[in-house]
Order: sequence, then C-alpha cells, then structure tokens
Amino acid sequence: MSRLFGTDGVRGLANGLLTAELALSLAQAAAVVLGHDQMSEGKRPRAVIARDPRASGEFIGAAVEAGLASAGVDVYDAGVLPTPAAAFLIADLGADFGVMISASHNPAPDNGIKFFARGGTKLPDEVEDAIEAQLERAAFRPVGVDVGRIQRFADAEDRYVLHLLGTLPHRLDGLKIVLDCAHGAASGCSPQVFTDAGAEVTVIGANPDGLNINDGVGSTHLELLQETVLSTGADLGIAHDGDADRCLAVDHEGNIIDGDQIMAVLALAQKAAGELKDDVLVATVMSNLGLKIALREAGITIRETGVGDRYVLEEMRRGDYTLGGEQSGHVIFSKYATTGDGLLTGLQLAAQVAKTGKPLKELAKAMTKLPQVMINVKNVDKNRASSVPAINAAVAKAEAELGDTGRVLLRPSGTEALVRVMVEAGDTETAERICNDLVSVVRAELSL
Repeated sequence: MSRLFGTDGVRGLANGLLTAELALSLAQAAAVVLGHDQMSEGKRPRAVIARDPRASGEFIGAAVEAGLASAGVDVYDAGVLPTPAAAFLIADLGADFGVMISASHNPAPDNGIKFFARGGTKLPDEVEDAIEAQLERAAFRPVGVDVGRIQRFADAEDRYVLHLLGTLPHRLDGLKIVLDCAHGAASGCSPQVFTDAGAEVTVIGANPDGLNINDGVGSTHLELLQETVLSTGADLGIAHDGDADRCLAVDHEGNIIDGDQIMAVLALAQKAAGELKDDVLVATVMSNLGLKIALREAGITIRETGVGDRYVLEEMRRGDYTLGGEQSGHVIFSKYATTGDGLLTGLQLAAQVAKTGKPLKELAKAMTKLPQVMINVKNVDKNRASSVPAINAAVAKAEAELGDTGRVLLRPSGTEALVRVMVEAGDTETAERICNDLVSVVRAELSL
C-alpha cells in the first residue's frame, strides 16, 4: 500500500480519499503516537485543533476531535485560524501536539490533515510512519473519567494576534495596505493585526463561504490584488493563501514581489540589524539565481535545500539559522515561528517599508531576477533522468554555455511521471532556447 502521508500531511478530495472515517482513525492513531509520553504517566494529553473555512473542514474537524477525545485526549478547538497560528498555539499553550485541517492553496473540494508535535514543529517521516502503522492496530479507547474532553479555545485568535504584534521592528502608521485573504483562514485575523499595527487597510478576499477559498483570489491569483492596489493608491499589497502560511506581495505600481524578492529584502534587513545568524539564508534549489548573486555581493551565503518548506526547516534547525524560505512565499523566521507564516512575513516586509521610508519597489531592487523558464516534460521515465548519458551531456553543454550567467536544473517530480526542466539565463530568449533544447533531449530519451 502506498504511503498515506504526503509532503505536507494527508491531503486529498474530501469524502473521496479523505473521509470522516479516515479522519477519526488518523486522530485515534495520532493520539497514541503523539500522546504516548503523557499516557504512560497516566495523564491525558492535550491537543490544539484549527482549520481553514472549507465546508468539508466542519465534518473532518468534528471527526478528528471525536477521534482524539475517544482516545483520551483533551481537545482545544481554536476554530478557523491560519496554519502558523495553530503551530504557535501548541507551543503557547504547552499542548502535546496539534492538528490543522486545511488543503492550503488547493481548491475548495480538497482538504487535508496536518499534525504538529509538541512545540508546534512538523513531524519527521518516521513519526508519520508510526501513525500509519498504528492505524493497523486496535484503537485505544479509554472509558469513564479517562475519555478526553473538547472545549473551545476562546482566546486563541487574541493570543496569536498579540504574538504577531510583538514581533514588529517598526509600526506601520501611515502605510496604505491592501490585504488579500484568499477567502481563507486569515480572513479574520489578518485585517485585525495589520490595522492594530497602524496601517490603513483595504481588504479583499475575506468573505469565506466554505466554497470560495482560493477562488480567483489569494497568492495563486494576484490579478485582483494588483488592480486594487492601483485603484486605491496603496503603498503595497499582501496576499495570503488558503491557510495563510504563504505571503506574496505587490508594490505600489502593481508589480508582483515573489518569495525570493521578499527574502532578499528581509535577509538584508536582518544582516543590517545584526540578526542574521552566520549571515546565512536558507532557500531551495528553485530560488532564482539572482537572489544568490545579490546576497553574495552583500556578504550573505545561501544554503540550498530540496524543494519543500520542511527541508528548509530541517536545514535551519541544523545550523540554528534565523531566516529561510521558498520562492512560493513560505518564509520562516525561526525566532518567532516554527513554520511559514504569511501574516508574520507580510508584517515584517511592511515594517521595512515603514522603517526605511522607501517604496517596496525600491527595496525589491536589492535583487535582479534572472529570466527563468520551466517546462514540465510529461509521460517520461523520471527515475532515469540523472543516469542517461545523452541527457547529462546536454546539461553539461548548456551549463558550459551559460557559465556564471545562468544555471540548469532537471528535477523529477515527487508525485507525477514528469521531469521539470528549468533554465535561468541573462535574457529570456536564451533561457527559452536552452530549455526547449533540453526538453527535446529529455523527451527523446525518457518517453514511455
């Protein structure tokens, strides 16, 4: 049987793969694995649960709560809140673990279940494997006074908002900001926290009805945010995704500021403040070469990881680094969070605009994005991508042509029968030509 956990919890079509029965069973299994220490001492573990506003989150969340309580866990229901809020609240409450019900930037019919360990950290593969193994065993069902209780976590949002406000290096008074909440988990708390921080806020995408999450809004659909920033004369726009662990931005002219540019601004700010540990930024192999070039000139080293914020987190923990993230907008501040936090990122970015008095467009000029072309080559034997001599020769030829002015990345997909071919170069024409040449070789050598 294939592994149930993917790269970010258990995710799939609600009432398809992800049924109420599976949610309940997963919760019972997780209670045993993640609550073992407390149970072995005769104590009831405590867990925090939150969700995004998808309609299916209501029945999936109810099933998770039932599974946890039936296995002897006291449940604190935080309601609709961002994923990073759930992670923060686990640590803030001193809970033993937590659960987030969300499918992030996926459309409304999908949903997911993500578990966090004590302290609000993501689970390593071996712990997820232990939960899957526990699914095959008889459920733990205490009786009488040993069953768990479920209660509303009444001040959950207030705790999270106060935490975010406490991270600000500079208030946002005088800034006009447009917030796009993706009709998602940030719809309530993001407008509150930016307003409390002093900004004049215009809000879009903050009317969730359970079915409209990520629908034409949010970090995967920036057109409305761009239009609203221009029509309102705002200084900048901030976009979240459905569970608000990402942040992308738009400057006052409507230009998109991606995760690489955001990290460049924040890394330079942290270095100037003496807060960037070892002058290192952790980023994935998909980050634009322009980021590496710009930061190298500023005396900042990039530690590269595989694609996925969990790999960024692992590297940050290894070196106790303070800042890391992805081009997609997952940015992690280890001083304040254990996962990507779109609200925290947006606040920190806006604070730099307020602090320096410079427009976001000018701050983002810290790096020059090289043209980047990526093509997915489908229906190929991805497992042979790195072992075919003709492909290796074509890559070597392309790298020789690009020299220090660009780069090539061939990456097999983790979930599909395809190979991603990415080329960066000094100009778009060169990037497109080299990428198309490599795609032709990959397709000829690996076609199924």
